[in-house]
Amino acid sequence: MPQSLTRANIVGNLFYLELLPLTALANYFNLDEISTTREINAAVINISGRQRMLSQRAALFALNLVCTQENGEQVRLRQEMLALMELMEKSHNGLIQGDAQMKLPGQPSSTIKAIYFDAPFYLDEQIRCYIAHVRALAQSTQLTQENPHLQAILQASTTNLLEALEALVSQYQKESDAAQLKLETQQTELVQQFCIATLCVQSHARQLEQTLEDLKRTQSYLIQTEKLSSIGQMVAGIAHEINNPVSFIYGNLRYASDYIRDLLDLVNLYQESYGDQHPPIQAKVKAIDLDFLIKDLPKVLGSMQVGADRIRQIVLSLRNFSRSDQAVVEAVDLHEGIDSTLLLLQNRLKARYNRQAIEVVKEYGNLPPIKCCAGQINQVFMNLLSNAIDAMEDIPDHAGRIKIRTCVNAEQTGVVICIADNGLGMTQDVKRHLFDAFFTTKPPDKGNGLGLSISHQLVVEKHGGILKCESAPEKGTEFWIELPLQPRLRLPTHESKPAAISRVSK
Repeated sequence: MPQSLTRANIVGNLFYLELLPLTALANYFNLDEISTTREINAAVINISGRQRMLSQRAALFALNLVCTQENGEQVRLRQEMLALMELMEKSHNGLIQGDAQMKLPGQPSSTIKAIYFDAPFYLDEQIRCYIAHVRALAQSTQLTQENPHLQAILQASTTNLLEALEALVSQYQKESDAAQLKLETQQTELVQQFCIATLCVQSHARQLEQTLEDLKRTQSYLIQTEKLSSIGQMVAGIAHEINNPVSFIYGNLRYASDYIRDLLDLVNLYQESYGDQHPPIQAKVKAIDLDFLIKDLPKVLGSMQVGADRIRQIVLSLRNFSRSDQAVVEAVDLHEGIDSTLLLLQNRLKARYNRQAIEVVKEYGNLPPIKCCAGQINQVFMNLLSNAIDAMEDIPDHAGRIKIRTCVNAEQTGVVICIADNGLGMTQDVKRHLFDAFFTTKPPDKGNGLGLSISHQLVVEKHGGILKCESAPEKGTEFWIELPLQPRLRLPTHESKPAAISRVSK
């Protein structure tokens, strides 16, 4: 066969060999779709979560309004309340109907619609009633503790409205996770296309094997080998890096992984020999920044491996944490609730630019199942662990640590959960007001002063337990929760549970 004909044959076939896997890789890195989906999901979750914060701030301002006697302060508070309700109403309408400026798509799912418009939450009606009460109080001249608008606001902000908003945020988070999982699954299918294309390369490569063996004897082969040696190492590295993640995600690819490694070695051999002879191939390589794709592919596959398992764990944890049957008493594994809460807070435990990662030390005792309301106790865990993280959030270069211990008490009548941090601690004056409603040492955008008050109510009043705190400046803080083995629960039944804001007659 003439040498010119051999080269023409190689040009055509190598172009085909390169085109298939590169096309698959280009499709795989469809980052715009992923970025847009994440932006929309983040906006929905953030704004739905902000609704809860707005309701709590409005309640705080309402209480301050009736307590202050200064005219100037009253004017400011009235303006703040009206501004909060305008934002809350705009966000509410945007979540339901869509708002391009806020990046809200509207078109909620049937489950979200049920939370808004059906029993047991009727959230749309609750929010609109809440907004009406706040606006009415902001314009009222009867600023007393007995003002019916104030009573409705305080009732809603701690009971039904709060529960409904939590259910809404939880459902939005679940749907966001599901959408992200679907997107990642689609990307994984494109990886399969890459594997199929690589198998096609192997098939065509066999036809060129004899031609390549002849050209190995030429000087041009040696030159190509020298120029493309580094690219060959990168290709081999990709084969090694993507092997395990891909096989983990799709079990039916585990047999193909060995084939991929061999095929990429063969492609590497072709590139070393003839890649520079074909300008269209090199132009395509530069146009798509192949070096970046080669380096980034293992990272993406690794994130898919971790993400798939993490999504499963998060879904399970959300189902365990956000229980729809919060008032139902059942035997609960407290360790499972703690672990689920820690998983939801995992991102906050990671290292930040100004501090190290926060270490969590668990010393679990042998606890029996405890009869309690799982959702309420998990909320207590969330409040205490969030406060522990906050205590170490802004300490530069601090080796933060949270220690969680559980045991049965000495009298064998209850269980004890101890959550301790090595943060800055607190003064005796702060400790005295720790469980007071609306008392907080945090900035307005980080706390509303209700977390520990609600936790105390859930543990002490609802479950007949004990919640206490030990702390001193520079000594850290330790919270003790004690729950009785024989609960003395004082919880409303489903039938007698009062509504935060009565439904308006149709």
